[in-house]
Amino acid sequence: MFRHLRTLQQVSRRTLSSSARAQLENKVPHKQKLFQEDNGMPVHLKGGTTDALLYRATMALTVFALQSLLVTHIREFS
Repeated sequence: MFRHLRTLQQVSRRTLSSSARAQLENKVPHKQKLFQEDNGMPVHLKGGTTDALLYRATMALTVFALQSLLVTHIREFS
């Protein structure tokens, strides 16, 4: 049993250490430049369409949760 574990450990070590690493482009300087420029836009919307959709969805969920909370409390205490 220990032999199988040792073999598995050696195979996984070889696979992980010999795999070719993909070269990724460093996007940090571009993102820093984008978020630091002063264009009057709030920082939570500077990421583009995805950020705008996430912001709107968050606000909609917040309003819905607040409304549900208020309705529950009004029904409970009335």
